[in-house]
Amino acid sequence: MSSTHFSADSGQVASLDHTLRPVLWDEYVGQGKVKENLRILLTAARERGHAAEHVLLYGPPGLGKTTLAHLIARTMGTNMRVTSGPAIERVGDLAAILTNLSPGDVLFIDEIHRLSKSIEEVLYPAMESGVLDIIIGKGPSARTVQLDLPPFTLVAATTRISLLSAPLRSRFGGGTFRLEYYSDEEMVEILRRSALLLRIPADDAVFIHIASRSRATPRTANYLLKRCRDLAQLEGGTLSADIIDRTFHLLEIDEKGLHAPDRELLRTLIEKFRGGPVGLNTLAAALSEEQATLEDVMEPYLLRLGLLERSPRGRIATREAYLHIERTKSLLL
Repeated sequence: MSSTHFSADSGQVASLDHTLRPVLWDEYVGQGKVKENLRILLTAARERGHAAEHVLLYGPPGLGKTTLAHLIARTMGTNMRVTSGPAIERVGDLAAILTNLSPGDVLFIDEIHRLSKSIEEVLYPAMESGVLDIIIGKGPSARTVQLDLPPFTLVAATTRISLLSAPLRSRFGGGTFRLEYYSDEEMVEILRRSALLLRIPADDAVFIHIASRSRATPRTANYLLKRCRDLAQLEGGTLSADIIDRTFHLLEIDEKGLHAPDRELLRTLIEKFRGGPVGLNTLAAALSEEQATLEDVMEPYLLRLGLLERSPRGRIATREAYLHIERTKSLLL
């Protein structure tokens, strides 16, 4: 791998860190089928002069759901209001957000699976009929007041679509789209663009090296690129193979992109439970981790690499997991 020289202008680089998110559809790499479906939906809505129908995006973290929401708002030429499921604690919170929307606005709700059922029920008529039902008073004297809402587009994102109720899922008339992991070629293209924006001179050999450990996820790739840049800056400004390897060693990331907690999961499964099968509750307790962390953060990538299997009796380490833990023992010390 050839060396490349890195020079930093701290003020300019700091501002460029906020510009890695694509602002044009052509800059958004990958997810071709999702982009084409959205292009048709949004173009048709604009030609009719209507707000686009509601859209649900789901998939693992870091694949670009929030970026797609920004692109939808930009395409429709409207403002985007951003919130998340945990931030909407009361019905009044949702009412305040909806009544402050302007016609055609895009409302983006991240982690929508964490909305409470009572708030979901208020959201149904808002999505379907464009009205907000507010209950005034209590007991026998309580009455319902309907407020008309401006036309708006709800773009929702979730990493756990199974936790969404069927009535809520059915109201996304614009479509429900799953974002897939990225190919190595797509990851290199993303890194090439990010390096250009961050003014990091590098060749494709550097990008290939980083992409191989990025878990097929753009957010992770950009994080690793910036950490390699930091070490290169401190070590004299050369983004070389040695700098990249040292960065990965400091971050305890191996050649498959596994972090220390990932390897600890596999090692625990192999050494304490003889490779399994072992139940999720037991495994989480042995690792002192939340079950949700194992299911949502660690397991999807291990399953994708074929290092872990799920069975009715529990989790099982594959033969490749044994081999990988043996190869990476030095990183576990």
